Amino acid sequence: MDTYDAGDVTLRKVRDYVWEIPKEGDMRVPARVLASESLLDEISDDKTLEQLKNSTQLPGITKYAICMPDGHQGYGFPVGGVGAMDAENGCISPGAIGYDINCGVRMMKTNLTYDDLQGREEELVEALFANIPSGLGGGGVFEGTIDDIENILDHGMEWALANDWAVPEDLEHCEDEGVRHDADPSKISQKAKDRGKNQVGSLGSGNHFLEVQRVTDVYRDDVAAEFGLEEDQIVVLIHCGSRGLGHQTCTDYLRKIEKTHAGLLKQLPDKELAAAPAGSQLADDYYGAMCAAINFAWVNRQLIMHRTRQVFEKVFGRDWQDMEMDLLYDVAHNIGKKEVHEVGIDADGEAVPDEDAVDFEERELYVHRKGATRAFPAGRPELPPAYQGVGQPIIIPGSMGAGSYVLRGGEQSMKETFGSTAHGAGRLMSRTQAKKDYWGGDVQDELREQQHIYVKAQSGATIAEEAPGVYKDVDEVVRVSDELGIGDKVVRTFPVCNIKG
Repeated sequence: MDTYDAGDVTLRKVRDYVWEIPKEGDMRVPARVLASESLLDEISDDKTLEQLKNSTQLPGITKYAICMPDGHQGYGFPVGGVGAMDAENGCISPGAIGYDINCGVRMMKTNLTYDDLQGREEELVEALFANIPSGLGGGGVFEGTIDDIENILDHGMEWALANDWAVPEDLEHCEDEGVRHDADPSKISQKAKDRGKNQVGSLGSGNHFLEVQRVTDVYRDDVAAEFGLEEDQIVVLIHCGSRGLGHQTCTDYLRKIEKTHAGLLKQLPDKELAAAPAGSQLADDYYGAMCAAINFAWVNRQLIMHRTRQVFEKVFGRDWQDMEMDLLYDVAHNIGKKEVHEVGIDADGEAVPDEDAVDFEERELYVHRKGATRAFPAGRPELPPAYQGVGQPIIIPGSMGAGSYVLRGGEQSMKETFGSTAHGAGRLMSRTQAKKDYWGGDVQDELREQQHIYVKAQSGATIAEEAPGVYKDVDEVVRVSDELGIGDKVVRTFPVCNIKG
């Protein structure tokens, strides 16, 4: 198959797993979808391709707009989307980063094995659910003052370390060592700070979760050894973001951009792509606010991990240090960053796709990753020392009835995707449809009885919304990433216990 027809959009096959929407009309660059034909069937089933095509009209977009194998329809910009805009002549778009700024995942290792947990799953899931705040609204592990929030926004994980919520090794195994120094808390509204004040250390709701898992498969022994992972090992995966503070920050800046840069908005095919021109006051303000929200999210996950260590201590009667409950990595998947990448240029010095380039040069770009994970290979200076020689750990969660994966940054990621890969399985079904098709209690019973997975949530509706059948095949998503060399499979994990909001 050399072309793929998806209604009004026709994609041409560039090579295996790479499909392109050619540049036409007002598109500034082509768009690319990284998928197998089976995944492309699912991606083309909603407005993902239309949104991807629309995103190519954002000012300063470089090379091409990209959709990952887990892509699905989002707000303006598709979930699973990556777009890199010139940091001098381009723009920054809150909708291309997402409402839940620095929604991300962290994995904590242990020296426990599956045998150590068997027979204690119910005790553990009940203890985790009772001690880790989840669900809509307020309530966190830590409820501080506005001054505390200011410090969290400014210093990120450094605040957690100074206040005994973290140990130095936690920062050493976090993206950016857990702090964005470009953060400007003064650019976060009082309303956003008030929303975040009592949510530090809470999962929230929706697809956010804490899951105890066991390693079931090892694909690259040498890399797994570097990561400290082995078969039958117990690990803990935490997935959440910046809660109401991040959502409010995105909302605030979308409204400001719509008013201040209405002229640019009129030139875009979708108002949800509202963007601030690079170099404008709003672009700088939003970037500072977003970096502060990123810091908040890292602290949020850190406090959940701290509480998880305490729960394990009580359940297993051992210090967390004795159980070697160490952070493997924490990586964001709703984020925008200034990064330097090699860009193809034409004879006039304008950025163009690689195949049209007469030369290449390094440029600073606003790399937008919305439902996409940074996937830097070994040697990138941004990586922490622990992973400089092996490449960045990538954590890709599946559904609560399927496996998750740890990958490492692939050698082709910088060329193909601005150093990015997928962030999860990707939804197949809306939450509304899921609640019609599934009954939470039935899903919970089937998982326990058929797969020995223990799930606890605030409501049956939450479990129905997150039923395994509402997600794409994470095995296929990861296979495509591995085949393309943008994220290399290292290990697969499988759920044991799961708590949700």
